[in-house]
Amino acid sequence: MNFKYGRPSARLAALALALGLALAGGAQAQSTLRIGLAEDPDVLDPTLARTYVGRIVFASICDKLFDIDEKLNVVPQLALSQQVSPDGKAVTIKLRPGVKFHDGEPFDAEAAKFSLDRHLTMQGSFRRAEINQVDRVEVVDPLTIRLQLKSPFSPLIAQLTDRAGMMVSPKAAKAAGDKFGTAPVCAGPYKFVERVPQDRIVVERFKDYWDARRVTIERIVYRPIQDSTVRLANLKSGQLDLLERLLATDVDEVKKDSKLRLATGTELGYQGLTINVANGEKANNPLGKNAKVRQAFELALDRETINKVVFNGLQKVDNQWVPQASPFHMDKFPTPKRDLAKARTLIKESGVATPIAIDFMVPNNPESRAVAEVMQAMTAEAGFDLKIRVTEFATSLNEAEKGNFHLYFLAWSGRTDPDGNIFSFASCGGPLNYGKFCDKKVDELLTQARTATTFSVRKTLYEQAAAEILPRGGVIYLYHRTLLFAHSPKLAGFKVMPDGLIRVTDLKLQ
Repeated sequence: MNFKYGRPSARLAALALALGLALAGGAQAQSTLRIGLAEDPDVLDPTLARTYVGRIVFASICDKLFDIDEKLNVVPQLALSQQVSPDGKAVTIKLRPGVKFHDGEPFDAEAAKFSLDRHLTMQGSFRRAEINQVDRVEVVDPLTIRLQLKSPFSPLIAQLTDRAGMMVSPKAAKAAGDKFGTAPVCAGPYKFVERVPQDRIVVERFKDYWDARRVTIERIVYRPIQDSTVRLANLKSGQLDLLERLLATDVDEVKKDSKLRLATGTELGYQGLTINVANGEKANNPLGKNAKVRQAFELALDRETINKVVFNGLQKVDNQWVPQASPFHMDKFPTPKRDLAKARTLIKESGVATPIAIDFMVPNNPESRAVAEVMQAMTAEAGFDLKIRVTEFATSLNEAEKGNFHLYFLAWSGRTDPDGNIFSFASCGGPLNYGKFCDKKVDELLTQARTATTFSVRKTLYEQAAAEILPRGGVIYLYHRTLLFAHSPKLAGFKVMPDGLIRVTDLKLQ
């Protein structure tokens, strides 16, 4: 026997060990789904959170009372059913039995009441305005709650398909207090493991999930990568399996790559410009104080050209808070075309001297920067001087709250009911009304639209509100995005949902 090669049994054992390690490593890698995010989310507390990218993460860790399907129908999740009283002022919700939170605590009526009360009463809650027609939450029996309303509230169930419907563990929330968002404990298919800011959020499969048969991937790693080019390069190299918000200019590249897949949809929300009309000292500028200047600014914009130059025509230009496909879209308010002569006339009538300097806060991503630069050139022809200030997204939200802007390029991912796209932004006390636009007539109309129970009445009320908001309000609506995702062919079961969130149940890595 030639010993320089070692004993056959030893060689075989070594080969077997190496093969076993390789297979184990491969299996481990295959059980981890890596998702590229366009930004780092804000706090991971469903009561306090504000960002779209945060909602993507929540979709894996925090189940809601209800969800939506691909056709925008409300479907059960942690709730099984709902029944509205004849007068519309009470909603009885039956809860799913046998559900556990990630800490092993049971989900029941007391836990549901705790979560809803927390949304309604916690300091800094961004959910309060979404469900503030709820007067009180009653426990009927261990698996039934009843929401007593101040008045009928049409958007209620739609609101409970999002963060307002997310349930948190009372035990964990009480123990953590305002630090709950650093280690959230919910009842979703995955449980929180760790977060390294600007680097990763890691969740792992919750073995006691109520619908565990639909969860096959062991771990998900969310990677915030602001640079879209780097995000796509990571997907191409195999460092990511899925990315959200692919650049429109990269669509053709993805289509031509046999190792990538493109998935698309149309968002429920909008991309718009928030104007500081009454939020602190920086509201004291011509754009914020003069409606004619705001109208002139909008008339200096050419939405179609912006769409073609920046997005290859993929977006849906519009001037409203709901997309064209929504039955609540208002045809009587067509999107204005660019009219430079009229814009100049309005500025002259306003008596404001040109150039009109504007502090324009823009979130730091390539498409937003490109749109801002095109708008800068367009509006300069009417007498505006847009001073672009590129800001990290979470920082921009904090700046907006403080009123440190004249104009803010802000997106809203959208909700299934139109109330979710307008009330928090245009009502006087709306938590997302960063420009502090306030009009008592608009408040009354938007509140009536919440309490009306028929489609025709609600649409009429929104049309009346739009007649006040569109010419002088705090937001200029620009377009509705086409949702663009790219992923590896190894990922199966991925569907683009109308809300743009990534549902992780039923996903598989081949």
